[in-house]
Amino acid sequence: MRAGVYDSGVGGLTVVKSLIQHKLFDEIIYFGDTARVPYGIKDKNTITRYSLEALEFFKNFDIDIMIAACNSVSAYAIDELKANAPFKVSGVIKPGVLALKNKIPNREAKILILGTNATINSGKYERLLNTHGYQNIESLAPSLFVPVVEEGLFNGKVLETVMRHYFEGITQPDAIILGCTHFPLISKEIQKFFPKAVLIHSGEAVVEFLEDAFGITETHENTQMKFFASENPDKLKEVAKRWLKD
Repeated sequence: MRAGVYDSGVGGLTVVKSLIQHKLFDEIIYFGDTARVPYGIKDKNTITRYSLEALEFFKNFDIDIMIAACNSVSAYAIDELKANAPFKVSGVIKPGVLALKNKIPNREAKILILGTNATINSGKYERLLNTHGYQNIESLAPSLFVPVVEEGLFNGKVLETVMRHYFEGITQPDAIILGCTHFPLISKEIQKFFPKAVLIHSGEAVVEFLEDAFGITETHENTQMKFFASENPDKLKEVAKRWLKD
């Protein structure tokens, strides 16, 4: 099987890593819209337009499924992608909510959602969680996390200062949805701030969702990768080489 994975930049590589580890595909074609990153500060119409352009890119390949590994795209454009795609489409928000449901059965649990401005402002996570009975929800857009991660600062004083800025005053949650695909790269540091919280990682949630919803299981060894970017593909390949290491 062949998958197309789409993100506004490099964050979707955290989803790719999970797909590779679970051996779900023979080949993964990754497209990062690096010329127009970040999506998290853009409006719904712009995000949708960019997403449909990415869909046209993937129509050039014989893929079985397109995975929108971007929470902002999943928040605003997933229905349009599904309506216009000749192949299956999955986002990351529904898988994330279902993963939380499986791990946190207590509907009174406190849920903290971390995401970009676009994702948080969409309210999509909250609405889906509400349909499953979760009401004790807090949402936060720690916008500086993305550039910090892009700089490769996965720990240290800078990240610690930024986290303290955003997390000061937040009481211990039972679960945290990492609602941006950059955030798993700093999950260990987030866990230090909230040691009792269960972290919901988009990559692992998507793997679980693909297995349950589409019957895609671990059958493929040595996944082949192809990387494309709307700007500076060499930099994307360099980041991928670093981030996808075991």
